[in-house]
Amino acid sequence: MSAVVENSAAQEELLRHRASIDNLDAALIHILAERFRHTKAVGALKAAHEMPPSDPAREERQVARLRELAISAGLDPDFAEKLLAFVIKEVIQHHEAQRS
Repeated sequence: MSAVVENSAAQEELLRHRASIDNLDAALIHILAERFRHTKAVGALKAAHEMPPSDPAREERQVARLRELAISAGLDPDFAEKLLAFVIKEVIQHHEAQRS
């Protein structure tokens, strides 16, 4: 097989992978948006009932749960924990803003 044919096949495979990545990125955005719709409702409920914006015990359980899920999915659990920490930080900011 010539280098041109091999390169063409590699380019096609690259394009297939990139298309899948693009679809997964879109799915992630839509899933995050749905998650934030629910956390916004939680924030409104907490604000209405004067509950604290964060729940450290729940956050701890969620970290442990996501780490286990990451391990079972073959994903670095430290990465999963960092991602969850970023999301939780954003959620808490939204909850605090809802109190203002």
